Amino acid sequence: MGNTRVLRDKIKEHLLLQIREGRLGIGKTINLAALSRATGISVTPIREALSQLEHARVIKAVPNRGFVVSPLSKSEAKDIIGTIAQLEIMALEASHLNKAEVGDLKDILMRMETFDDPSEGMQLHLEFHSKLVQACQNKILLQVLDDLRLRLFFYEHQLIDKVHFLENILRQNTSIVEAIEEDNVPTATLLLKMNWMTILNLMVAQMDVKKG
Repeated sequence: MGNTRVLRDKIKEHLLLQIREGRLGIGKTINLAALSRATGISVTPIREALSQLEHARVIKAVPNRGFVVSPLSKSEAKDIIGTIAQLEIMALEASHLNKAEVGDLKDILMRMETFDDPSEGMQLHLEFHSKLVQACQNKILLQVLDDLRLRLFFYEHQLIDKVHFLENILRQNTSIVEAIEEDNVPTATLLLKMNWMTILNLMVAQMDVKKG
């Protein structure tokens, strides 16, 4: 059982890496047999990995085709970001970050100022939000957030001008950390909500540009 879980997670990381590198695009079919040959992993853990990614809405099952990377839509983007914002606010309100945890956030912000590759900056952005709620004891809430971030990464990777995007959120995330250091949770949560609304507005604007 434990070995199957390890192999399943390897497949998930393999597919997410392909997405990050642009080798697995929207509408692209995931061939289960080819994936098994390429990774040397049997079909059972691959099916489990695909099932989990389907649950996270990163991919979807299509009759007679198998699994494909799910298409993007404004309505889904709004739902995902709205849900993430509310859940992160709940988690932050239920947390009390210690100095070491605040230090982790500052370290991520410093790395965001000096990243070389935009895709690295995107990863740091998601890492920041994950660390932001790390002190929350509600494990179910954190798991739901992890699943939502998997799908959100695909939207951000595909649709946002990464340099402009990261410059904006770096400033906002810095303000969130400053509010936490001042033990001003109401301000931190307000800034967090504004942060996600900024991300949503950028995302919708990019979708309109691509559609036009």
